[in-house]
Amino acid sequence: MIVLGVDPGLAATGYAVLETEDGRLRLRESGCARSRARRPTEARVREIYDSIAEVLERWRPQIAVLEGLYSEYEFPRTAILMGHVRGVICLAADQSGARVVEVSPAEVKRALTGSGRASKEQIRRAVTRMLGLPRAPHSEHVCDALGLAIVGAAREGVSL
Repeated sequence: MIVLGVDPGLAATGYAVLETEDGRLRLRESGCARSRARRPTEARVREIYDSIAEVLERWRPQIAVLEGLYSEYEFPRTAILMGHVRGVICLAADQSGARVVEVSPAEVKRALTGSGRASKEQIRRAVTRMLGLPRAPHSEHVCDALGLAIVGAAREGVSL
């Protein structure tokens, strides 16, 4: 099974491709799809779409795991922009045949650390250990995408 984890963001969308091999999860690819600031929103979401569509085409995952949308009332514009990014990621996943699964940030934290209030550093250490990575991911977006992919794989029955 191949799983794509995606941490949506307008400036940088983290992604991680995991594959089951001999009953274990192995990292195949990770990175950030970036959009250029000062461009119109539609151009920025197109850049994210194009990058994620390429990853989906290259790996053909069965599932794409997205961070569930949440918003703080003080920042409604951020939630709206995030909705645009999530929409093009869902579109790209559907076009590639991947089933979209949403996982809340608290569920990822609980599954990886035992606490729904875990810090970014705790998540970084957990994904590094669980995947046997030689070093921690450099980007918090990639780290979050790895966490999403791990939890998505677990939901599909892959043992951690």
